[in-house]
Amino acid sequence: MLYYLFTYLDKAYNLPGAGVFQFITFRAAMALIFSLIICLVFGKRIIKFLQKQQVGETIRDLGLEGQAEKAGTPTMGGLMILSGILIPVLLFAKLENIYIILLIITTIWMGAIGFLDDYIKVFKKDKKGLQGKFKVAGQVGLGIIVGSLLYFNQNVTIKERVETAKVVQSADGTATTQTLPVYAEAEKSLKTTIPFFKNNEFDYSKLISWVVDDYQKWSWIIFIPIVIFIITAVSNGANLTDGIDGLATGTSAIIGVTLGVFAYVSGSIIFADYLNIMYIPNTGELVIFIAAFVGACIGFLWYNTYPAQVFMGDTGSLAIGGIIAVFAIAIRKELLIPIVCGIFLVENLSVVMQVSYFKYTKKKFGEGRRIFLMSPLHHHYQKQGYNESKIVTRFWIIGIFLAVLTFVTLKLR
Repeated sequence: MLYYLFTYLDKAYNLPGAGVFQFITFRAAMALIFSLIICLVFGKRIIKFLQKQQVGETIRDLGLEGQAEKAGTPTMGGLMILSGILIPVLLFAKLENIYIILLIITTIWMGAIGFLDDYIKVFKKDKKGLQGKFKVAGQVGLGIIVGSLLYFNQNVTIKERVETAKVVQSADGTATTQTLPVYAEAEKSLKTTIPFFKNNEFDYSKLISWVVDDYQKWSWIIFIPIVIFIITAVSNGANLTDGIDGLATGTSAIIGVTLGVFAYVSGSIIFADYLNIMYIPNTGELVIFIAAFVGACIGFLWYNTYPAQVFMGDTGSLAIGGIIAVFAIAIRKELLIPIVCGIFLVENLSVVMQVSYFKYTKKKFGEGRRIFLMSPLHHHYQKQGYNESKIVTRFWIIGIFLAVLTFVTLKLR
């Protein structure tokens, strides 16, 4: 909203300084600052409000050290994160941008599912919360919306490079000029980026090219299920990672910074040409969204570090996972998710392996056996006697390493 106000003031009255709102970097910085202010200044009030409403966490006895002390800690703190994201985005982003619309829908949609789950746990005193089938239905519903918008909306395009930027020298050799890269007209495409490959673009529509001749017309049949799978996997991964103080929040902030850099270079014709990556018009605006996201995560982390004063609950964790998934899909870097979201992936796999092996051994030997002392993986290390802070810090270090590895894919092919 402030973007439109200052754009009008700049054009109508030539207000000094109003033109700075045209710069993505300035608006991203303001979104980050406002997000931090919202979480840090109003966070304490939100925590007190949750305490007043007796919105305390019910802790299951898992035999973990320090677990009992967490009983009664306010949950549903994800409301702080949602506020820290949505308010700055509404103030500083171009709200007609299809990618911004998509991320706002994702934030509200997944936040609502998580809020309903937390509400049932806290106020209905049902520890199971929202039934799994309804959670999955909500994730599938969002996947259908996101996949359909990305496939059918005419503003979701890419541009193929026709000619690279080059330096031109005058005939007498006294002057040089640099030309901009030349790109073809924007076109609809289901191309995505494959990491570590030189010709690193893959078109999803080719997956059904052997089925029908006019395969591009029916490519939504394969694209939408892929989107649904990614959203479900990443949101569940974030949800499972939110098991000890500061783990999911800090990890998500690292992922957010990484995706923000990719959004910026993918939406810039200069950087896209220099790095030889896919140029995706209008995705630069997503930098404002991810700046607010990172600010909200860091601001929430102020109160969520060990010992936590508030938990995000499913209100925050499902929203965080959904945002990361949709953001990666929007900038066509979803195949990088196993790397940049490696923590989420490992947490997910640890649960799948534990449950699958337990069922297999119970069926074969009559007694269920376990791979880990407890899943998700961070609880395994807790069972081994590691302090929460040490586990979280080491997971953050791994997350930073994975982020650096993700950046390396820009040039290492």
